[in-house]
Amino acid sequence: MSAEEASELEEEEFSSAPLLVAGETIYLQIAEALAGERLDKALARSTTELSRTGIQRLLAMQAVLQQPAAAQYDQSLWQRVASDKERVKAGQWFALQVPAPTPMALQAEAIPLAILYEDQDLLVVNKPAGMTVHPGAGAEGWRGTLVNALLYHCRDSLSGIGGVERPGIVHRLDKETSGLLVVAKNDATHQHLSSQFAIHSTTRNYLAVLKGVPEASGTINAPIGRHPKERQKMAVVAHGRAAVTHFRRLHSWQGSLSLVRCQLETGRTHQIRVHLAAHGFPLLGDPLYGRSFVAPQRWPEEVRALVGNFSRQALHATSLAFTHPKTGKRLQFAADPPADFQQLVQALHSLA
Repeated sequence: MSAEEASELEEEEFSSAPLLVAGETIYLQIAEALAGERLDKALARSTTELSRTGIQRLLAMQAVLQQPAAAQYDQSLWQRVASDKERVKAGQWFALQVPAPTPMALQAEAIPLAILYEDQDLLVVNKPAGMTVHPGAGAEGWRGTLVNALLYHCRDSLSGIGGVERPGIVHRLDKETSGLLVVAKNDATHQHLSSQFAIHSTTRNYLAVLKGVPEASGTINAPIGRHPKERQKMAVVAHGRAAVTHFRRLHSWQGSLSLVRCQLETGRTHQIRVHLAAHGFPLLGDPLYGRSFVAPQRWPEEVRALVGNFSRQALHATSLAFTHPKTGKRLQFAADPPADFQQLVQALHSLA
């Protein structure tokens, strides 16, 4: 869990107390609304940290403990759960002993980086679309990431707070989202930057091409959490964490597509994609939160082809501002969208 996430844990609808994390153990209490539910389902609905499948794995590993009524907070008296099919009671406490990730030797790779700024404490990178920020599940996820490139570029000078999988990573972008990221070279810088993200003193602006035409400007204030049925997705849910996105429409094209600038106040997973889709305006090219867009027949063939072949979410982190942890100076950075995004917008401008 990042410092930003840890500082922004919100009380959820299905948990009578905020999620508590102590080392590698997550503590959950069953709310009234979940009384009588099957254990694995109740635990999955009590946290966005783990999927139901992940909780079932912990149960299979006998890594879930329950608190007998007389045990209070003495975990030495807690009992391991015998079956994931048992029904829960309101007020029950459970401890999920999440194992530490298995360390793997990340390889430094000579992958070119677009570096806008670098000093002894941090660097700002313009990440290309298609590059994963840090390794994920599966052996193939441990190669070709931004972290692999950073290990080669920075050698041993990266913050270790993110652990073996995420050295130096303070915040991230989705694989298919391009744009600006700040990376910490030491732990003090990492902690300072994380606190800035937590108190929302950073400024992050994105450009996005949407389906439809939203109002001229607005704010989407809607909590985001794990989708209740499709665990690979996030969604606007009542028991999610606070999420706020401000947007301003910059252009629209024949009532079909729009270019907007989004400013993040919070930084939830898939936040812009989820918020705009829930608002009725999914991002062009987003296969997870939107449907494919079919351009009107009246549009020129070259424009229809360019729009139809845009195969990633049309989202670019265009500007980033934060306070340098050591100098106290406010730093501001901007990066133009990559060629595919610019070609898309130029083609759409030809419709006017």
